[in-house]
Amino acid sequence: MTPTGSPIQKLVVVGQGYVGLPLALRAVEAGFDVVGFDLDPNRVKRLATGDSYVEDISTERLTAALDSGRYLPTDDPEEMAEFDIAVVDVPTPLKEGIPNLAYVEDAATTLSGHLRTGATVVLESTSYPGTTEEVLIPLLEQGSGLRAGPDFHVGYSPERIDPGNPTWTLENTPKVVSGIDEASLTSVASFYGRLVERTVAVSGTREAELTKLLENTFRHVNIALVNELAMFASDLGIDVWESIDAASTKPFGYMRFTPGPGVGGHCLPIDPSYLSWKVRRSLGQPFRFVELANDVNEHMPDYVVRRLMLALNAKGRSVRGTRVLLLGLAYKRNTGDAREAPGTMIARALVELGAEVRVADPHLSGDTLSVPLVDADADELAAADAVVIITDHDAFDYELVRTHARYVLDTRHRVDGPTVEHL
Repeated sequence: MTPTGSPIQKLVVVGQGYVGLPLALRAVEAGFDVVGFDLDPNRVKRLATGDSYVEDISTERLTAALDSGRYLPTDDPEEMAEFDIAVVDVPTPLKEGIPNLAYVEDAATTLSGHLRTGATVVLESTSYPGTTEEVLIPLLEQGSGLRAGPDFHVGYSPERIDPGNPTWTLENTPKVVSGIDEASLTSVASFYGRLVERTVAVSGTREAELTKLLENTFRHVNIALVNELAMFASDLGIDVWESIDAASTKPFGYMRFTPGPGVGGHCLPIDPSYLSWKVRRSLGQPFRFVELANDVNEHMPDYVVRRLMLALNAKGRSVRGTRVLLLGLAYKRNTGDAREAPGTMIARALVELGAEVRVADPHLSGDTLSVPLVDADADELAAADAVVIITDHDAFDYELVRTHARYVLDTRHRVDGPTVEHL
């Protein structure tokens, strides 16, 4: 029983990645019995032994959830039986530019075999507006013989996890919630109300789905703007970073975005394309802002390589045979997430050009890389012909970089000095 005397509810979280695992553990702390379902048996084994592979989840927090007896990591779908609430947190990648909802479809099909009257199913995976109604619900109904609305509740709530952010967490980030009808919205809002400080209700699942795409498209377009501006400013001999700093002093009408080597992770390289695909498919028109932003951001790794080639040429060197040390490979500062990371594209391009590439990234393990993983110590920095700062992890000693590196191409504006060039 919960502290209020009501029965403990059984929650199934499908997908135990960087979104699903924090949700599962927060639900355990809020008093739910939680089944953390994942198709990857290695993930399940690690979780069962208290070994967290998500950096924001400490071993201590995972162990506490296991010790409570209310968290079960599993790859056995039979453990889903008699669930009260299910949340789908599975990947939604692109395949040849087209949304691939195979994981969502598999999750819905599996859940449908255990769906019962009065239960609630929530989709959190990012997708185009209409996914909940057009993809999730038909599969749930087909497999269960029940009807969404009269028999069970359905909603959509976009995930807003920001890996590596110590300030804004699952608990204190407002949670957008929706349902296919009033009863569904009430059930979804009630569930998340036990996990987070504030919920924000919208009128329907399509509005909630568009909310997530709007958030990421806004970032994607603005990052593309400053990336293209940085390229032009460099050609014009202007310090774009100084201009950005100056513009950031304006207290209204401006939001700071900074250039970088490209965008990565599951969200920015993918989510805006879901919206663009939906607009083109449904309306027959291009979403020009998104497609232009895609073009700019996708070519930033090429631009970084080109800038390095020009710098080496000015020193009478070619890329072939040059020892290059890349600082950071993860797509985001202070995380080990290298999905769609521009650093991997830069490393691959340099290797193909004949460079001797090494990577220093304290958040990654060597078995995830195809190039040597080293420490960014004084000897390694001094031995490199060129150092490229790709991900500005706080763990790096930037004074050491400034002191020992012979040449630095800094794509994040973390160091200054006579041997440093900025993006």
